Amino acid sequence: MPPKKLIVVYNANSGKLNALLGTAHKILSPKTYYCKLCELTYGIFTENALWKEYRETSGIYFTFYHKDEFIKENPTQTEQQLPAIFDAENMGLLISSEELKKLNSTQALITLLNKKINAR
Repeated sequence: MPPKKLIVVYNANSGKLNALLGTAHKILSPKTYYCKLCELTYGIFTENALWKEYRETSGIYFTFYHKDEFIKENPTQTEQQLPAIFDAENMGLLISSEELKKLNSTQALITLLNKKINAR
């Protein structure tokens, strides 16, 4: 079976200023931060070590987008709540924003991803 291809879309816009504002928001008001996927895969300044190891060793090919980049390339997806993870083969929703909100750790994200991938 070829490696699975996933599209990971953060609920944050691209650019250095947006990254800086997002980092400040994470520090000053973490409970109101708007991207659960960012929270699960990144710390304040760097990628979460557990997530990075999973990403590099899972055999899954990940394509990452910020919200503005994703909508520009996929204008039919403007109604999709973000963050979200999609199956790249058919753009089917793999993990919804609502499912991501319920996760409390990076390990929980990895477990859910593996469960969803194995169920397909």
